[in-house]
Amino acid sequence: MRSRVLGSLIPAFLLAGVAGPAMAQEAGNAEDSQLAAPLPPAVAWSGASEALIAKPGDPWITPAEQSGMVATATYDEMKAYLTRLADASPLINLVTIGKTALGRDLVAVIATRQTGVTGPADLDDTVPTVLAQAGIHPGESDGTDAGMMLLRDIALRGKADLLDDVNFVFVPIFNVDGHERASRFSRPNQRGPVEQGWRTTAQNINLNRDYIKADAPAMQAMLRLIDTLDPALYLDLHVSDGVDFAYDITFGFQEQDYSYSPQLNAWLHGTFRKEMDDALTSQGHIPGPLVLAVDDRHPEEGLYLPGFPPRFSHSYGDLRHIPAVLVEDHALKPYRQRVLGDYVLLQQSLRSIAEHWDTLKPAIEEDRKPKDEMVLTWEDKAEPVRMVPFRQMEAVHYDSDISGTEEIRYLGKVAPETPYPLFGSNPGVTIDLPEAYWVSVAYPEVIKRLREQGVEMEVLEEPRTVDLDMIRISDPEVSDMPLGNRIRVSAGGYHHETLSRTFMPGSVRVPTDQPLGQLAAMMLELQADDSLFQWGFFMSILTRTSYIEGYVVEPMAREMMERDPALKAEFEAKLAEDAEFAADPDARLNWFYERSPYYDSEYLLYPVGREISE
Repeated sequence: MRSRVLGSLIPAFLLAGVAGPAMAQEAGNAEDSQLAAPLPPAVAWSGASEALIAKPGDPWITPAEQSGMVATATYDEMKAYLTRLADASPLINLVTIGKTALGRDLVAVIATRQTGVTGPADLDDTVPTVLAQAGIHPGESDGTDAGMMLLRDIALRGKADLLDDVNFVFVPIFNVDGHERASRFSRPNQRGPVEQGWRTTAQNINLNRDYIKADAPAMQAMLRLIDTLDPALYLDLHVSDGVDFAYDITFGFQEQDYSYSPQLNAWLHGTFRKEMDDALTSQGHIPGPLVLAVDDRHPEEGLYLPGFPPRFSHSYGDLRHIPAVLVEDHALKPYRQRVLGDYVLLQQSLRSIAEHWDTLKPAIEEDRKPKDEMVLTWEDKAEPVRMVPFRQMEAVHYDSDISGTEEIRYLGKVAPETPYPLFGSNPGVTIDLPEAYWVSVAYPEVIKRLREQGVEMEVLEEPRTVDLDMIRISDPEVSDMPLGNRIRVSAGGYHHETLSRTFMPGSVRVPTDQPLGQLAAMMLELQADDSLFQWGFFMSILTRTSYIEGYVVEPMAREMMERDPALKAEFEAKLAEDAEFAADPDARLNWFYERSPYYDSEYLLYPVGREISE
C-alpha cells in the first residue's frame, strides 16, 4: 500500500487545488443552506496571545477582532483600515505594487523608520527587509488579519521598536480576486473564517504553482517586488489541508538534503526554528513541522517531505537563495487561535532577522556564488529517510458504503507523541551547468519570463553565430488535462547535437555565472519539472510542418541505399527486428525521409542553446 501511495503522491500534490471551471462552486446544491461540513470536534484552547486582541470599542479594532475573531476582512475593509493607519502613522506606507486580472489594486504595506518612502525601491538596502504575504490561497486568510493587528501595534501600540533594525513589507491579500469570490461553501475542510474566498484567481490560476511560469498578473507583480526588495526573509502564510493533528501552526523550508541554499537553509533549520518554536510555545501555541501524510486515510503509514519543485513559494525562495518559510496553520483549529499564531510568528520573524542579520547575510552571499552543477529533479525514495516524533489526533477507521473503502473519523483528542517514518527524495537528473543559455528573439514570452524573474542577460544588438550544444527530443508526451491554465509536456527521449546557430538582434545570452544562474537553469533545462518547456512555452516545436509524397521518396530511397551500403544494412535490420515497422508502408518511407536532406532540421529541436566551456 505504501509504495502505491508514494508512487502517486507527487502528482496528486502538484495537482492539488487545481479547480474546475469558474462556475464549479455553484454546480452543487447551492440552495441547501443548512448543509454544514461535519468537521471533527474542536479542541478547547486558550493562550497568552489572546491578550493581543483589541477590546470592543477600541477605535483601532480590526474587522476580524470586531467579529469576535470569526470573520476575515474584505478587500475594501482591508484597504480602508490600512489607509487610515498609514494616515495616522509615519511608520506605515500603503502602496500599490500591481493589478489583478480583474483590475483591482494589489497593495502592500511598507513599515519602516525610513522617511520619504513612496515605494519598495526607496528602501535602504543596507537594512534587512522581511517580506510576508497572506491570502495566496483566499480562505487561508489567517495571515491577513494577523498582519493588520501587528501593523496597528507597531504604528500605535508601543511596538515600533520592531522596526529599529529591520523593515517589514506586508502583502495582506495576494490573490485579491479570489478573496472577493467569498462564500460559506468555499472550504469545507476548514474551521473558519465565516466566509472564505476561492483558492484560485479570476483566471483559475493557482498562484502557488505559478512562481516559475508567472502567468498571473498578480504573480508578475510579486516577482517584481521580490526582485526589488531582495528580502532577508520571505514568509508565505497558508492554512493546511489533509490530516488532523495536534499542532495549531506548522512551518518549514526546503529540506536540507534538497536545498540549493545550504548555508541559509542551515540557519532556518537551526536558529530560526528554535526561536520560532520558543516564541510560539511561550504564547500558548503548539508549533510543529511542515509535513504531508503518505496516505490521508491512514496517516500512521508515515509522513512525506519531498524535494519540492520551484513552482511553490518556499522552494522557489530556496532556488533564488532567499530564506523562505512556508507556514501552514492547521485548518481544524479555531480561527482565533490560528490568527494569533500568525501574529506571534510575524513578530518573532522581525526580531530574529534584526538580531541575526550579521550572520545570515554572509550565509546568503555564500549560497549565491556560482555553481558548477545542480540537481534538476527529485524522485521518491522507497525507504524512510528517518523517524520523526509526531502528535496525531486520535481516530478510528470504519468501512464506508458510500466510498466503498475504509474511511477515517477523528475524535478531537490528542494522541500520544509517536515516531513516524518520514519519506523523502533522491536526486533524479543532475547536470553540469553550461557557461550560458541562448534564447532566440523568436520566443519573446520566454525572454519576458526570464526578465520578470530578474535574471541577468545580454541582449544582442547584432546577429551572432555560435556553436552550441542543442537538444533534440523524441517521443514527446503532452498531458491530456491542463494544470491550471497550461498543458504540460515532457520530452520523452532526447539527445544532444553540436550545431552552429545564428541569433538575431533581440535574442539573449543568459550567463550562469550570476546569483540567479540556477534559477535560469531550472527554467531553461527541458528536463526540469518546472522548465518553461514543460510548462508549454515551446509547444510549436512539436508540430511537423513539412511532408514528402510517396512517389518522390520511394525512388529517392533506392538511390540513398545505393550510395550508402551502411544505410541499406540499417534499413534491412530494422525490417527484420520490428514487425510493426515492416508492416507499415508510410513508416518505411518516412524512415528514409527523416534521413534525407529534405527533412525539417528544426523539427523537435529544442531552441534553447547551451554554451559549453572548452
